[in-house]
Amino acid sequence: MRRDNRGHGENTRSVHLPSPSVPQQAPVGLPVWRTSAFSFAGAAEHADLLSDRTPGYCYSRIDNPTSDAFAAALASLEGVRVSDPVEGQAFASGMAAITAVFLAFTGAGTHVVAPSTGFGGTRDLITGVLARFGVESTFADMGDPVAVRRAMRPATRMIWAETLSEPTGAVADLPGLAEVARDAGAMLAVDSTLATPVVCRPLEHGADLVVHSATKYVGGHGDATGGAVVGRMRPMAEIRRVRVETGAALAPDEAFLLRRGLETLPLRVRRQCDTANIFAAAVARHPAVRSVDYPGLPGHPGNARARALFDAGPEGGRYGAIVTITPNGGREAGLALVDAVRLALVATSVGGTRTKVAHVATTTHQRLDDADLRAAGIDPGAVRFSIGLEDADDLVRDVTEALDTIGRAIPAVSVSACGG
Repeated sequence: MRRDNRGHGENTRSVHLPSPSVPQQAPVGLPVWRTSAFSFAGAAEHADLLSDRTPGYCYSRIDNPTSDAFAAALASLEGVRVSDPVEGQAFASGMAAITAVFLAFTGAGTHVVAPSTGFGGTRDLITGVLARFGVESTFADMGDPVAVRRAMRPATRMIWAETLSEPTGAVADLPGLAEVARDAGAMLAVDSTLATPVVCRPLEHGADLVVHSATKYVGGHGDATGGAVVGRMRPMAEIRRVRVETGAALAPDEAFLLRRGLETLPLRVRRQCDTANIFAAAVARHPAVRSVDYPGLPGHPGNARARALFDAGPEGGRYGAIVTITPNGGREAGLALVDAVRLALVATSVGGTRTKVAHVATTTHQRLDDADLRAAGIDPGAVRFSIGLEDADDLVRDVTEALDTIGRAIPAVSVSACGG
């Protein structure tokens, strides 16, 4: 509302500056509503909005137009072939989104089934935080619905799966898990960060909720942190309540960057998948390599499942862009490989424009000893590559030269097309 401040003192004039009018023309770019609060015409409107009697915005911890725009955009991509209305909620990080799902649907005395191999942050949340509040858990192979069914209990409230798990490239049997969850009256929540809607949309295969660390492929440029939960309206009401009450809202500036990332998501992810296919196939033939984990390789245990569930364009199948190489020589060889590559950044996170590399046992899975690693199907020498947008030939040449270097010091033992 415009006010005439000419009769007021300088301090009042400074804090009551004229407000710009809202343009009638639609902006081409997404506006950033960088405000913590919104004002009202009077007390009645304020009370009605806080009571959800009328729609609108009052406080950005609760809702913000820019953050809502990002959540709605991601929901439109995940729910494109779902007949029911699909909604999204935006969070300050992927872990905030994951935590909200568990807080919304588990509690003391309940039980969850989660992947035996997968994102270490989720496992730490389950075993290190939720366990303190009485949530019990069992870890199982999400590619084996029979094993998951055996792990279910009367108190099971949720099956937590990952469309694609790092570092082994394990592929969840989403339709099979959905059937198990339905039979038990449990919820199926799926972390689809490494797949994105470009590769697979779990709601189409029976999932109740889909979770993303938008920091990764959704944003895609390593300059924004955020997360999201997408699902049908009934469970999403509880997700929103937890988000509001825990203060896990996504900031509008981050929301702007993440929504902008969605506009190029298919272009980036398709290119990354194509390059990962070439990269994995080339590296698997190197004599210094013990195994390569990538579901696009025919020998990978999840290859057939990926071909059944994942999208395939004219360029071929899309199997994600995480390739894990295990060189001969164990832990020392893995560390040496990380240090020998030149194009890939030694850095945290995945999904950006630049290829990143990390030694699994000392980074993402550092809390596991060698025995635990092997039980999870991970060799202590495993090295994870998150493939970026570089030319495939350059990446293959770089890792080949690095493998040549460490191969001269470590004799070849065996070569396999896939690990796990």
